[in-house]
Amino acid sequence: MNDVPDRIPAPCPSCSPDLETVHEVLTEGGGDLTVRCSECSHVHKVQPERQREVTLDVVVSQGGESFTANVTVPEDQTVETGDEFILETEEVLSTVRVTSVELDGQKRPEEGVADEIETVWTREVDNVAVNVTIHPQDGSREDSRSTAVHVPGDYEFEVGETETFGDDEFEIDAFVVREDASGYDRDRYEMEGDRAVAKDLKRVYAYDQQSSAWSAW
Repeated sequence: MNDVPDRIPAPCPSCSPDLETVHEVLTEGGGDLTVRCSECSHVHKVQPERQREVTLDVVVSQGGESFTANVTVPEDQTVETGDEFILETEEVLSTVRVTSVELDGQKRPEEGVADEIETVWTREVDNVAVNVTIHPQDGSREDSRSTAVHVPGDYEFEVGETETFGDDEFEIDAFVVREDASGYDRDRYEMEGDRAVAKDLKRVYAYDQQSSAWSAW
């Protein structure tokens, strides 16, 4: 049985037709529950209460573009920044992370109850682009350059480790985590051994490891 409690309150046609008593749930089938009254042990069927659901508009940011989809959730479900859920549409099946929720009047708190939410703003986290700023080996910042590496969302970056992507080879010096990432106690990490997964990263800072000769071109 899915999401059905072991015991529920319900009227008993044998001993308590007007007042609810505790019933043990025996089986589920055909939309009905077979239950046994804890007062008189009478077995009968009841229809479980159906929780009302609402359909939310979801805006998904994906690879620099965005599209709109819908998701159906219980009306009293809390949706908050950082939540992740699987979004399934005819076009895509992906895991997304909530970046903000929009209530009536364009208010954007950290969380909201489903039936009060106008729009849920999200970004895809199955596969992500991580922005990387690469400095020359000599430490000069004037000729630093930026690139983006495309990796699975759970790909791990570690300060002090050397990464190779195509023609780029760099040693990670520091990284900054996103505001919607959870489990971090600060925004910037720069101690050797500090780690974070790609979907949590706002930017990585690194030093070029290809050669001592640096060219901004």
